[in-house]
Amino acid sequence: MINKLVEKIKKTGAPIVVGLDPMLNYIPQHIQDQAFAEYGETLEGAAEAIWKFNKEIVDKTYDLIPAVKPQIAMYEQFGVPGLEAFKKTVDYCKSKDLVVIGDIKRGDIGSTSAAYAVGHLGKAKVGGKEYVPFDEDFVTVNPYLGSDGVKPFVEVCKEEKKGLFILVKTSNPSSGEFQDRLIDGRPLYELVGEKVAEWGADCMGNEYSYIGAVVGATYPEMGRELRKIMPKSYILVPGYGAQGGRGKDLVHFFNEDGLGAIVNSSRGIIAAYKQEAYAKFGEENFSDASRAAVEDMIADISGALGGK
Repeated sequence: MINKLVEKIKKTGAPIVVGLDPMLNYIPQHIQDQAFAEYGETLEGAAEAIWKFNKEIVDKTYDLIPAVKPQIAMYEQFGVPGLEAFKKTVDYCKSKDLVVIGDIKRGDIGSTSAAYAVGHLGKAKVGGKEYVPFDEDFVTVNPYLGSDGVKPFVEVCKEEKKGLFILVKTSNPSSGEFQDRLIDGRPLYELVGEKVAEWGADCMGNEYSYIGAVVGATYPEMGRELRKIMPKSYILVPGYGAQGGRGKDLVHFFNEDGLGAIVNSSRGIIAAYKQEAYAKFGEENFSDASRAAVEDMIADISGALGGK
């Protein structure tokens, strides 16, 4: 699947991923009203509003982008109906030929880790039949439990030709409480980056590994070092826009070939109509605002890479 992601990035010229992380307060009132009229103010109503919101954004942006990243917590909060909306979103995005990165941040060991891997990337065996449960193309994984928590995912990735993005240096302010701790004089995130490169060396696509890393846009200098440590790992870069990251800050995440990184923006795109820069579109035309925000993000990052 890394080969498809790289090819789509080359084709679109857009090393970006749209984070489909819908909160109800992002969803325009007319969509909520329609959903609640049909299902009431229920979990089912919330899930329907999320699905309709996602679908319209995807319809307006899929031709510009290579990938989407639904964050499963935004769906899980609405229980089983929310998970159904997550699955509908994954399936719809794949029908538009988008690469789907399931932002699930799982991290456990043994049979538990294997079950997560099967549920999100693999095939579940039921008697003599096999089923594909959620069917994302990539997922995010927390490596805190070590190799025992990662290897079951790696094995499924090899079997299914899918991929991982492993948390290495996250964009949140308190990430340094653990990730920046020095071990034998080196920050922990560098040691994790070395493990990512090691795991990835055994899972190579045509140009890049199936095993990538998550490195926050808010730490560009750390990104520079991690790029050197993981030359063949794709880096998923959260924190663009709403968390302060800009194109000029991100050039060090990319290799000289202009590849090697994909930058995520979530509320900066899906809730763009709430921003002053896109207010002219209005709430009714929220997806047009999202398309404009995608176009501006592509121009920002492409311009920065052009001057690298």
